[in-house]
Amino acid sequence: MATIPSHALRHLTLTRPWLRKIRCTTSLAFSSQDLLLTYPDDDNNNNNDTDHTKKTTNSKSQAFFPKKNQVLELECESLAFKGKGVCKVADSGFVLLCDNALPGERFIGRVSRKKGSYAEVTKLKTLSPHRDLVDAPCEYASYCGGCKTQNLSYEAQLRAKEQQVRELVIHVGKLSDKNSDFECIMKPIVPCDVQFHYRNKMEFSFGSQKWLPKELLHEKLDGNDNYALGLHAPGYFDKILNVDKCLLQSEPANKILATVQDNWKDPELGLSPYNVHSHTGFLKHLVLRTGRNMKTDLPELMVNFVTSSYKPEMLKPLVEKISAIPEVVSIMNNVNTSVGNTSVGEEEYTLYGKSTITESLRGLTFQISANSFFQTNTHQAEVLYKLIEDCAGLRGDASEIVLDLFCGTGTIGLTLAKKAKHVYGYEVVAQAVADAHRNAKLNGISNTTFVQGDLNKIDENFGKHFPKPDIVISDPNRPGMHMKLIKFLLKLKAPKIVYVSCNPATCARDIDYLCHGVMEQNIKGCYKLKSIQPVDMFPHTPHIECVCLLELC
Repeated sequence: MATIPSHALRHLTLTRPWLRKIRCTTSLAFSSQDLLLTYPDDDNNNNNDTDHTKKTTNSKSQAFFPKKNQVLELECESLAFKGKGVCKVADSGFVLLCDNALPGERFIGRVSRKKGSYAEVTKLKTLSPHRDLVDAPCEYASYCGGCKTQNLSYEAQLRAKEQQVRELVIHVGKLSDKNSDFECIMKPIVPCDVQFHYRNKMEFSFGSQKWLPKELLHEKLDGNDNYALGLHAPGYFDKILNVDKCLLQSEPANKILATVQDNWKDPELGLSPYNVHSHTGFLKHLVLRTGRNMKTDLPELMVNFVTSSYKPEMLKPLVEKISAIPEVVSIMNNVNTSVGNTSVGEEEYTLYGKSTITESLRGLTFQISANSFFQTNTHQAEVLYKLIEDCAGLRGDASEIVLDLFCGTGTIGLTLAKKAKHVYGYEVVAQAVADAHRNAKLNGISNTTFVQGDLNKIDENFGKHFPKPDIVISDPNRPGMHMKLIKFLLKLKAPKIVYVSCNPATCARDIDYLCHGVMEQNIKGCYKLKSIQPVDMFPHTPHIECVCLLELC
């Protein structure tokens, strides 16, 4: 886990209600994974800050600070960002975070890291299980970091996610839950009807070091036995948890994964995994994407091998095996010659079939290339985009201008274009902009303009090349919106902003700025939050999507 920078600690102080006057930094350099998404219970949060300060000056929590390697008995109270359990030492307010701890679970933990206002704990032994225990159907659930809450009932997962958003809106967004309209603003979370096999894209890594659980560490692995294809073990960049299937991806994708697993380590093929230490080896990643044939409505799959060099003859035996699977319509090879281990290559080759697959969303057809961004859960994206469309509230008379910020491949803007006069989209990734143009043409949409540009680096000229919008759609990545963009929006004063967020912490911060301004920079807010709708896009994971509607005061 990366070291949490000092300014992110301000979010941790939100667990102390008497420190709520401290504002979030206006810098966006911090990572969203550094932000807590939930807070310990507080029975006195109606008291003013001064009273809290007086009451806590001599509190036990001020005197308590655990030592590294100290063993403590703890109870998990709630979940934080990335699914960490939030715990407090008995009779103190000191906060400890623990991986794989779930609400209601009592356990013995050892302090592994200390920070200024909290510490991290490694769970040693469970004393009593959490209150919503279920059997995790995945055999890798206790080792893999992908599905942290698979052994928590789905109803409990939804409650935890909704509570995280609620607490953030109150403490960071500064929306009082005592207001009569709070429950109208804070909507119940929208569940996902499909809780397994919902991902249309999975990225697996090849590795020269197989990760083993503690009980198997005594086993000595040599040569190919130490090779692995799967997912990075939590906390390791160089060790791979070998997996034969993943319950989050489609069944045809699991069929492909099993075929690759059965063949890639055959000595006769001469294939070697990339070694991140020596920077040698050939195979880096296996990326599987699932689309849909628009004529048959059956799944069609793309297989993308990411390699350190272009040697198609070495992949030929695998290509022959995989192409025999009926659902496979595309096998690609991305070549990444850099020492970095990303799945995007500098060059791309088609080894079998076509270079794109297709998918349908909100009545439109999208072509998806190996490196295209597309919503990972197609089924729930239909729900999400319907919510966005409802919040936008376009009249449908082709009279309104839409500004689509962080537009990606244009999926949101294109689904709104049929009701708008014109959609202007901005996106930093050149390939995504090219995909947006291609998808507009594919669907016969002519009232869209997509422009490449970095919205974190806008200047005073931004906004001069398009008319004032009636509606702004903003869908930033996890760090949220840069202060430059927030200032622009406050100056622009569009009647309506629909804010789509994958990080409730930075979402709540930006809502605060848009509604209440930034006092230390003498910036006044001019919006009112009308609704915030959490959406569970990825069951069994800590991720939460939110659709927020703000209207000009």
